[in-house]
Amino acid sequence: MDAMKIDAVKVDKPMFEPSAFGLTDRQVELTALARQLGKTRFVDRTAKNDVAAAFPVENFNDLRDAGMLAICVPQEMGGLGADFKTYMMVGAEIGRYCGTTALTWNMHVCSCLWTGDLVDDLVLTDAQRAEHQRSREFHYGRIVNDGAIYSQPGSEANRAATGEILFSTKAEKVAGGWKVNGRKIFASLSGNANYYGVLCCEKKEKAQLRDTMYVAVPADAQGVSVVGEWDTLGMRGTDSRTLVFEDVFIPAEEQLMPLGVYQQAGMRWPHMFTVLTATYMGVAQAVYDFTVSYLRGEVPGMGVSKRRSSPLKQASVAEMRFRLEQTKALWYQMISEARVDPSKDQKLRAYATQYTVMENANEMAQMAIRVCGGHSLFRQFPLERLYRDSRCGALMLPWSVERCIELTGMEALYEPGETDD
Repeated sequence: MDAMKIDAVKVDKPMFEPSAFGLTDRQVELTALARQLGKTRFVDRTAKNDVAAAFPVENFNDLRDAGMLAICVPQEMGGLGADFKTYMMVGAEIGRYCGTTALTWNMHVCSCLWTGDLVDDLVLTDAQRAEHQRSREFHYGRIVNDGAIYSQPGSEANRAATGEILFSTKAEKVAGGWKVNGRKIFASLSGNANYYGVLCCEKKEKAQLRDTMYVAVPADAQGVSVVGEWDTLGMRGTDSRTLVFEDVFIPAEEQLMPLGVYQQAGMRWPHMFTVLTATYMGVAQAVYDFTVSYLRGEVPGMGVSKRRSSPLKQASVAEMRFRLEQTKALWYQMISEARVDPSKDQKLRAYATQYTVMENANEMAQMAIRVCGGHSLFRQFPLERLYRDSRCGALMLPWSVERCIELTGMEALYEPGETDD
């Protein structure tokens, strides 16, 4: 399927009306492709994968065929060349139809998004920039030519993913490359990615946060194992089992960023940590869409008559619409102003957006269950799954809802370097 040749399929209305939000032709094109894939392919598989806690393999095959695995690979390197804002809008559209697919696809896309325009905005030496260009050509070539899937396991049983302490996963410099040892929990795409984009720390005395590394570990490398089960409340198809690395050798070219650049990226391009909101923005839209269709009597198999004439239900839908519009407006502003070295207000707005999207998606799902009534809870309908999936967003690192509260309160009250001493 060619992103430039979208078939004449009747798809849902866009989340962001092109004329009202000033979308570019490319953004219109790629978001329409996402809706087409979601409507004609993903939505009918979502319930099956949820029940089985199965990774959406078929959906990834469709994404590969559509060129969407390379959405953030520059066009001159064979990709679709989407920037941060465009990618986020596409991710939200996919999230309307399958949260699991949107979330795991995001973990793959970050390997290109973070190493692409984002790194170009940072301060690198000429040698680092040349090294990084070779690295990009190497890794992007795997995605474009081989359809390789990358993942992004960062979480550990500590606060490393929030940037407060060093990663316990270590990479030791050895002849020809690195030897990796460590353990990653909630590692989405475990057993399904071809390469794990591991965040780790160089093994050295007195290591600091600037020694953080971002490396690709081949899934079939000796010493890599996937352990444990994955049977969770929501986002059940992400297959986020635990990854274990035991003396795993990786060649030097498997670095995704030059040594030390990841820490600079996290400090100077903080919007990189908001990418998970795209999925949950789409989930919130899906909740609203289902509620309206259900009350209008348009959902197959609902077994009840239209319920839109009730003043109480009309009022509830109005409240949901208000919540949705508030969330979308804040989210669109955030993705529009994402940049290197954001202002204090822009950074605080990013925290507020992360909090708002994750909380409002679930609150809207709660409202939808109340207004649609008991029959909507049956698994033949998507609402109970949307409720479960939406509840998971608040826990997502590095910017969980609790972490956003922490950061917002602290940074609102203290300027950089200020203390009470």
